[in-house]
Amino acid sequence: MIVLAQVAALVAGGVHLLAFVWESVLFLRPGIHRDLFRVPTQDVPAVRMWAFNVGFYNLFLGSGAIAGVVLWWAGRDTPGRTLVIYTCTFMFLAGIVLFVSDRMAMSRPRGSGVVGAVSQSTPPLVALAALLVA
Repeated sequence: MIVLAQVAALVAGGVHLLAFVWESVLFLRPGIHRDLFRVPTQDVPAVRMWAFNVGFYNLFLGSGAIAGVVLWWAGRDTPGRTLVIYTCTFMFLAGIVLFVSDRMAMSRPRGSGVVGAVSQSTPPLVALAALLVA
């Protein structure tokens, strides 16, 4: 179960690093803001700062989960597990908030954020559940 927790934490970290790239680096591309995030091109200037900032939150969370696993592998069990538990809890709860905001149809049609919410919350939930069982 420990290996499952570590792999799930790495997947969760990877998902968040990918979100960073989309939100902070590539957001101005129509394939990202329009097709992926469903932000019309005319609205990009209004949400650009939000996307850039949220992207960095994702960078920090993803990096934290990956760093926690690396510490764990390096024999630093307590700080590694602690970092994995903290970042995965944060990621899971943020995914729940994304799901709730989708249900409330905040800024885009209801249902368009479900895939993002599931992608954000499932890997960290698997990591936390595996740690709980281990």
